[in-house]
Amino acid sequence: MQILDGDRYAGAAAAEHVRRITLPAVRGRIVDDRGRPLVRNRTAMTVTVDRAALGRLPDDGRAVLERLARVLGRPRAELSGRLRICGPETGRPCWAGSPYEPIPVAEGVAERTALQIVERPEDFPGVAAVPQPVREYPQGGLAAHLLGYLAPDDTPGRGAGGTSLVGRDGLEASYEADLSGRAGSREIVVDSTGQVLRTLREQRPQAGATLVTSIDAKVQAVVEKALERAVERARGRGAPADSAAAVVLDVRTGRVVAMAGHPSYDPDVWTGGIAQDDYERLTGAGHGSPLVPRAIQGQWPPASTWKVVSTAAAVADGHDFHGRYDCSGSYRIGDRSFRNFGGVAHGTMDLHRALVVSCDTIFYRFAHEMWREDERSGRPAEPVQRMARAFGFGAPTGVDLPGEAAGRVPDRAWKRSWWERTRERTCADARTGYPETARTDPARAAYLKAIAAENCTHGHVWTAGDTANLSIGQGDVLVTPLQLARAYAALANGGTLYSPRVGKALVDADGRVVRTITPPATGRLPVSGRTLSAIREALADVPRSGTAAAAFAGFPFDELPVAGKTGTAEAYGEKDTSWFASFAPADEPRFAVVVVVSEGGSGGEAAAPAAREIWSGIYGLEGRRAALPGGRLSARLPDLTREAR
Repeated sequence: MQILDGDRYAGAAAAEHVRRITLPAVRGRIVDDRGRPLVRNRTAMTVTVDRAALGRLPDDGRAVLERLARVLGRPRAELSGRLRICGPETGRPCWAGSPYEPIPVAEGVAERTALQIVERPEDFPGVAAVPQPVREYPQGGLAAHLLGYLAPDDTPGRGAGGTSLVGRDGLEASYEADLSGRAGSREIVVDSTGQVLRTLREQRPQAGATLVTSIDAKVQAVVEKALERAVERARGRGAPADSAAAVVLDVRTGRVVAMAGHPSYDPDVWTGGIAQDDYERLTGAGHGSPLVPRAIQGQWPPASTWKVVSTAAAVADGHDFHGRYDCSGSYRIGDRSFRNFGGVAHGTMDLHRALVVSCDTIFYRFAHEMWREDERSGRPAEPVQRMARAFGFGAPTGVDLPGEAAGRVPDRAWKRSWWERTRERTCADARTGYPETARTDPARAAYLKAIAAENCTHGHVWTAGDTANLSIGQGDVLVTPLQLARAYAALANGGTLYSPRVGKALVDADGRVVRTITPPATGRLPVSGRTLSAIREALADVPRSGTAAAAFAGFPFDELPVAGKTGTAEAYGEKDTSWFASFAPADEPRFAVVVVVSEGGSGGEAAAPAAREIWSGIYGLEGRRAALPGGRLSARLPDLTREAR
């Protein structure tokens, strides 16, 4: 048997002594559209332990780990945990790589600490301190929500080794396959004690590609500073202003020029592994949940910024844009009076003026007529909802970032589905009321109980009031800042709806363009060119003489005509949420800018002044230095052989 199967047994024995080690690749950089580095690699000292070497010591290396823990200032149990080999019965932390490669137990170690280890090999057998690349953020916390972060790869079966870090959010996650490169490998022969005898073969790793983005770092800085100041001003007026977000889009291409959320954080907190208290601070609601990218995940009712949708729907339904309509102080539907903002009556006007002064009652009347027609027909057409979906609302934009919210366009089907899911709880609230709220706020408790009673019995019915609320961007409709920016970009560019992109190109280490990333056109607005032009002309008057006039008082419109629409989203028991959606130059649009300040006040109070600051920062107006002189973006890919300033 030994003679007949000798070759097979000899091969099996040899295979048992051949071990494969993964050689990690250098991760690609992320730069802005002019080559300014947003994320790059730097060298940091990493302490590693040779598990096999410790195993050959009389005490299995316990004394070495005790000394190492004291030098590093970490518990010995933490180091021991990192040395455990991952398996079905092994919890985290553990090592997912080969037991024959050095296992990292501490990253980002100070050089002085590393020298204490290197200079005393007799005290630290099997321990090494080696330089390894880690992520560095030369712009600090700039664009943190866009960039994302890295975390250890714990995907079963990937075989990349426990040293492997993978993108967990933002661009780092979306372009993981391109940024991570290709790991190499080394096959070694070891003896029965684990001692390396020789190297059989080696495949060198391939570095990851550099991701060139459409982000302009200077515009991004302008946007983030404007959001920070908007929140500060709102809080100074007594508003909670718990969060904010802003987006700048190139309306001609669909590329993202800047995108920010507030509060934010410094992504360097992830380097070397995040501490538990830092993680709780980033994810805790008590700290504002700074990890949440609100530009794509924040959802609010859009308020009057939505009236461009309702206007398009009304015109498509047969109403003349230049017809005359009564902007009364209130409009009655059933037993409820729907009031204009502040109860003000503006008299008779066309839709141009209705957008400028943001008249609600004209849109209530249109909505009521549409609802009655739907009820008569028995086959509801739901014109406002249909137009909203054509503008891209109610579905993700498809941006190249993970975790995007879909927003919501409520309709009859949604309302019935929601009622069926929540009926049991709603009816219970109708019976018992809100005893805890009643102790502190009896009026609010009574209001909530009345609403619960109504929803318990009739919550599945889509009413005329629902359509009225929807027509002015209130009620159950929700949008993200990016969705609104995309819709206004389509309005500005003549009707093309793009799926936005942050990535612009991928370039390999030799400077070769691996792939160009182009935002795809995903649809056309079902709105005539004449109507789009009329809406744009109306929006151009909003900052000059309409609801944003106070926020734009003294603005140099002769240098940059800005068109836009304010929005003030109201919610019972909460402060108003402030919106401003805009594009410029109004006569030849290039960029769309959208700002939202949650619970920040009216649209003209918080969001519009922030948008003004962004426009001035982009074009260099009102004594500011231009982030984009002449509003010109980079026309070509940057030279990545040198870093741009």
